[in-house]
Amino acid sequence: MREILCIALNDLRIFFRERGVIIGLVVIPLIMTVAIGLGIGGGGNGATRLRIDVIDNDRSDLSEQFLADLRKANTSLVLCPFDNDEEDFCRLGDNPTLDEARATERLRENIALALIEIPAGFEAQLPAGEPVSIIYRSNESAAAPSYILQAVQAVTQRMGGALVAASTAGLMAEDFEPYRSASESEQAAFRQAVYERAAELWMQDPVAIDYRLTEQSETPVSGQQAGFGQSVPGMGSMFVMFTVFSALYVLIRERVNWTLQRLVMMPLSRGQILGGKMLMWFITGMIQYFVVFAIGIAFGLNFGDDLFAMLVVMVVFTACVTALTFAISTLLRTEMQANSVSLLLALTLAPLGGAWWPLDIVPEFMRLVGHISPVAWAMDAFRLLLFENGTLVDTLPYLAVLAAMGVVFFGFAVWRFRYE
Repeated sequence: MREILCIALNDLRIFFRERGVIIGLVVIPLIMTVAIGLGIGGGGNGATRLRIDVIDNDRSDLSEQFLADLRKANTSLVLCPFDNDEEDFCRLGDNPTLDEARATERLRENIALALIEIPAGFEAQLPAGEPVSIIYRSNESAAAPSYILQAVQAVTQRMGGALVAASTAGLMAEDFEPYRSASESEQAAFRQAVYERAAELWMQDPVAIDYRLTEQSETPVSGQQAGFGQSVPGMGSMFVMFTVFSALYVLIRERVNWTLQRLVMMPLSRGQILGGKMLMWFITGMIQYFVVFAIGIAFGLNFGDDLFAMLVVMVVFTACVTALTFAISTLLRTEMQANSVSLLLALTLAPLGGAWWPLDIVPEFMRLVGHISPVAWAMDAFRLLLFENGTLVDTLPYLAVLAAMGVVFFGFAVWRFRYE
């Protein structure tokens, strides 16, 4: 064991002698972790506001009711220009009004996510059973229009349901003499009363869902936690791979310079030599994790209730990546191959495994494919600890997969590793 530690410490001294190490180990991870953390939501309060342009050509009580119902259907919608604030969230500038040409241009420039246009005669035509077309346009952004469209559809379904109720009541009332003998205006008033009552019932949500949050989820996830809860473990795992994969280049250079061959000639077993080399890169990977997680501490990231489990995930993932690195090194012959392969693997396995974005937002088949990467199993464990207050026991399935991968990679590395 003493020989293994000596080899590892000697290689660490050589590694940190390079001036550019601090840039790759600290500066670049710092910039990317903060940028992604703030970009995802770490710098805000977690509230999302969606800018929607509205052109109300009817300006009636019913159109105002439609817009009010739309706000209730999705509280994140900001209906411009009606809901504009002093900070000009709607970005209307000196002209607070909207026409179709300007709204279309704002949509094209992604200033607004969608445009809703209420036609003239909306209040008169809808209760009378005449067809009414509300114009809806979106910029087809992947982020929000589906939620906006769902809100619009929910409100129109409510109004449509009230309209059907009024029409049905009118048809049924024709079987009764008092209705048939009533004047046209009285019949219209009856249908209007039914429509208003049906709309009122719709607004009362007669069918309610009683849901309760679990004890672990009573505190909502803040934007700070959501942003850095993704970027800290994600960027940490990615830069662990970048750091440890650089061993591919170093090992080939040591063979070319006959450093490995000289070690073989010393009174050391090949297992001690390989163990010392792997221990050095394992320690380097753990240092990289500590650097990135220190950024999380600086930004107030809540690491959950089981810090020991967090450390175990780091250890198992770093050991797995170290074993993978030495397994791959047995298949490479030149320094150019090592540089290309290390860059390709890091930039493929990191996003594929959810280091750049949560796998929750990708299609189901991509989640399955993503778990080819060890990063995916580590991120599953990290998210369980960071967002669900998980414990070491909860992470055991993910740790088992990472450990199994590491054992396979280590076995292949021992079998194929060349010392000459």
